[in-house]
Amino acid sequence: MMDLDAYVTERGGEWHRLEVLSTRRDLTAAEADELVVLYQRAATHLSVLRTRNPDPIVLAELSRLVLAGRAAVTGSGGRVFWRPVAEFFVYRFPGALYRTRRWWGTVAVLLVTACAALVWYLAANPDVLALFASDAEVDKVVDQDFVGYYSEYHAQNFALRVWTNNALLTAQCLAAGVLILPVFYLLASNLLNTGVVGGMMVSQDAGDTFLTYLAPHGLLEITCLFVGAGVGLRLGWSWIAPGPLRTRRESLVAWAREGMVVAVGLVPTLAVAGTLEAFVTPSGLPAAARIGIGAVVWLGFLGYALVWGRLANEHRPAGPDTADLPTA
Repeated sequence: MMDLDAYVTERGGEWHRLEVLSTRRDLTAAEADELVVLYQRAATHLSVLRTRNPDPIVLAELSRLVLAGRAAVTGSGGRVFWRPVAEFFVYRFPGALYRTRRWWGTVAVLLVTACAALVWYLAANPDVLALFASDAEVDKVVDQDFVGYYSEYHAQNFALRVWTNNALLTAQCLAAGVLILPVFYLLASNLLNTGVVGGMMVSQDAGDTFLTYLAPHGLLEITCLFVGAGVGLRLGWSWIAPGPLRTRRESLVAWAREGMVVAVGLVPTLAVAGTLEAFVTPSGLPAAARIGIGAVVWLGFLGYALVWGRLANEHRPAGPDTADLPTA
């Protein structure tokens, strides 16, 4: 039977020192090393006591001390929430955007080109446009519905509505990517809707209104959709062509994790797009100012994804969460 008093007396000095170091904010390099050693020893002592002499008071106190030591060692004391959040947006999310840039960039170029061609074709061919809407419906969209849509609800309610709708659509593109074909269906559906409305507006010489009300929020919003679709397609491609170093399962798991990073990161990004759509797009600001605000936010996102993302990808901190990240 263990002599508990002797055990506590022998190691009490170490436990007290651990408690002192755990409460300090700024440690020297030597003190930090000492903290790690003392924490490891205290964890071992706790394990020994649990198996040999389960005194509830001593166990509770030592458990508290071990938890405090672990929080100090991992840097998660008062920053248990903010530190991983900061690391996510500084390293993981922009790095994931950069690594998948070729996929969502290609989707963006193809979709924008196809949409512009569809708008031009429908505007130049009224008989084809008539297959989608009658003349009366076209007039209603051009004169009332298109502009009125952005002020139909209170701004805060509208922002929440478009945020959730766009987040759902982007999540569908990401989740459906493993099967590949559903992504093309979702993209084609949205391409057709945008192309038809654009064709209506341009056919009635309201192309400037179309761009004025689409650009402030659409630059960022549609880019988020392209990112979701591109990463979704990359996820699907991961099990078709896993590469020489991974099995299909390993490749799929790695890119599924990457997809989750992008999905989480796009949530606040789409919230920004929703805010622009609700408060900037229908505002009384001059058209140039509204488009300028949207363009600045969009360019900021591209800089975050491509410039900062490159730096984050090159200097990401090592650790269990980053060791298996896929490469571009």
